Amino acid sequence: MSFSSKVKNEIAKINDKESCCQIAELSALIKMNGTIQILGQNRIGIKLTTENAAIARRIFSLIKNNFDIQTRVSMTKNKQLKKNYSYTLLVDSDAASENILKKLSIMNETAGGYKINYKIPAAIIKNDCCKKAYLRGVFLGGGSISDPEKTYHLELVTSNEIYAEDIKNLINCYGLNAKIVVRKSNFVVYLKEGENIVDFLNIIGAHSALLDLENVRIYKEMRNNVNRIVNCETANLSKTVNAAMRQINNIKYIKESMGLNKLPKNLRDIAEARLLYQDASLKELGETIDPPVGKSGVNHRLRKLDELAEKLRERKFR
Repeated sequence: MSFSSKVKNEIAKINDKESCCQIAELSALIKMNGTIQILGQNRIGIKLTTENAAIARRIFSLIKNNFDIQTRVSMTKNKQLKKNYSYTLLVDSDAASENILKKLSIMNETAGGYKINYKIPAAIIKNDCCKKAYLRGVFLGGGSISDPEKTYHLELVTSNEIYAEDIKNLINCYGLNAKIVVRKSNFVVYLKEGENIVDFLNIIGAHSALLDLENVRIYKEMRNNVNRIVNCETANLSKTVNAAMRQINNIKYIKESMGLNKLPKNLRDIAEARLLYQDASLKELGETIDPPVGKSGVNHRLRKLDELAEKLRERKFR
C-alpha cells in the first residue's frame, strides 16, 4: 500500500458528527473528483469514480446521511492492474442531483439558469472545523503524498485555476507555504517542506500517518547529523594530517640544508618535537616541550619553520 493510500484510508474513517463538516467534505470531494452529467431531456446527474474502496464508502455515506439518497454503485476491474477495481458512484435522479449541487454550493441558480461555482463557497467553510473537513475532502478527491522515505512532497490536482488559487489560500490560512505549478492541463497545489506536510496531515486528521512521517523525519535528521559530524571530523583529520606532513617535510629540508642546531632554541625545540612525535596534535606537541607551550605558540613556531623552509628553497633555485 502506498503512503497516499494509507493517509486516505485513515481519514476516510473519520467520524464527523457535525452536518456542516460532512457537507464541506462532500462539496470538496465532488469538486475534485466528480463530474456533472447531462442525461437527456435536460436532466443532470453526478458521477464520481475512485479506485479506493474506503473513499467510495465515504462518498456513499456522506450522500446518504445528508440527502437520504441511495447512490448507485458499480465496480469494474482495472484491465491494466488486474488486482485493482474501479468504483463508480452515480446519482442519476435529476431532482436529487440538483438538490445536492445547490446545497453544496457547486451550482448556483441565476436569472439565466444554473451556473457552476468554481470557487470554494465561503458559506461552507465559515467554521474552522469545516475548513479542515473541506481540505480533507480535497485530499481524498485529488491529493497524493510521496513516500517520506524518499522525499517530502504533497500535491492536490485540479483542472481549474480559480479553484486551485482558493485551495492554496485555504491551506495558507494555517500558516503553510502552499504553491501552485501548472502541469499539462492541470493546476497542482503543492507542499514540499516536511514540517508543512506534517501540519497539513494534522489539519485533515491523518494523525497515524503524521506519526509515521515524523518518525522518518527524525531518523533522516539523525542520520544526516551523523553524516555531517563524520564528514567534518574526516575533513579536520585530513587537514591535520596534511599540515603535519608539510611541517615534517619542511623541517627535514631545513635539517638537510642548514642543520637544526643553527635554529633559535624555541624553533629547534619544536622542530625536534615534531620529528619525534609526528602524529601528535598541536596541543600534544606543546606539552612535550620544557617548559610547555600553548597551541597558538606551537602553531606560530611551526609557521616560522615553514617560512624558513620556503626561503631556503628560493635561495637554492636563484
